[in-house]
Amino acid sequence: MIDIWYIKFSLRYVFPNFAPLNFRIQHTHIMKKHNYSAGPCILPQEVFEKSAEAILNFNNSGLSILEISHRSKDFVAVMDEARALALDLLGLTGKGYQALFLHGGASLEFLMIPYNLMKKDGKAAYLDSGTWASSAIKEAVSFGETVVVASSKSENYNHIPKGYVVPADADYFHCTSNNTIFGTQIKDFPSLDIPVVCDMSSDIFSRVLDFSKFDLIYAGAQKNMGPAGTTLVVIKEEILGKTGRTIPSMLDYEKHIKAESMYNTPAVFPVYASLLTLQWLKKLGGIAAIEKINNAKASLLYAEIDRNPLFRGAAKVEDRSIMNATFLLENEAHAPIFDTLWKEAGISGLPGHRSVGGYRASMYNALPLESVEVLVDVMKDLEIKVSEMKF
Repeated sequence: MIDIWYIKFSLRYVFPNFAPLNFRIQHTHIMKKHNYSAGPCILPQEVFEKSAEAILNFNNSGLSILEISHRSKDFVAVMDEARALALDLLGLTGKGYQALFLHGGASLEFLMIPYNLMKKDGKAAYLDSGTWASSAIKEAVSFGETVVVASSKSENYNHIPKGYVVPADADYFHCTSNNTIFGTQIKDFPSLDIPVVCDMSSDIFSRVLDFSKFDLIYAGAQKNMGPAGTTLVVIKEEILGKTGRTIPSMLDYEKHIKAESMYNTPAVFPVYASLLTLQWLKKLGGIAAIEKINNAKASLLYAEIDRNPLFRGAAKVEDRSIMNATFLLENEAHAPIFDTLWKEAGISGLPGHRSVGGYRASMYNALPLESVEVLVDVMKDLEIKVSEMKF
């Protein structure tokens, strides 16, 4: 393999337009794995292929996407299209929103949000539905009064809290739409007269919502949008500039908006790969089209979890995530057999997070239905093997 890649990169310098014809064959072989990783995760096959071509020769420039200037017209066009397409897919074009691609992952947004939205001596409201929601709360506490309107922590976040009241005088309300670790997902969002902020890192672009109900949406790219390294932030401009705070330049949304995501050098390759993924989704038919596929995948897997006496779901049924299905074996003694079966079937990334244990099947947009069918067949095979062991 080293010799093959040496030849490829040597030819690239002799022939700038050289495209390695055997790359697609090799990569297709690798992609026979059924990737259930929670993130960084599976991406569409065509995104891998186009990204690979761009690494060797971007836009027939003779340069790699990894080495071009972020100020070049080719990359400025990438950034402009990625920002516009994100708004288009969310149905927010022309509604006063701006899309940004920033650094720091969703974790930096935990800090940027109170900096930009919580007033001096102000107050913010948070829903504590999982690990990442809890992390966001910890950052907000440093800025002012932080009201946790409800929490499911005492039950290991196995459900989404309901029936809570959000203070009308809060500067904003923050929630997390999908909880990757625990496999829960908010189905209904509150309609409020204060700004609503949502961390959609693990289910953005996966289901149809009225996105105009949210004043700020943020998401790390590495679930449904691209490789790790960039974060999408979608902001309704009118909510900014009202805190009375002095905001560090790199943490100021208004500065990033003014600079069109170019206040500092952006993550060029992750933004480009994110654009390719958004283009793939648009071509597929947008969020409405992928939602149907995602619902089919989730329905198939959850039906088997509920039918098969060897398994049980970890999350409350009414709050189950269509992105991350968490489930447990009824008898841990069966784990060695099950683990062997799914590994032999080419499944990867199935073990659950240590906070829950068991298994987690992350069914992001690019995971094909075929992969879920393979997992379901393995679960059925385990049932047969265990049945045979009893006689």
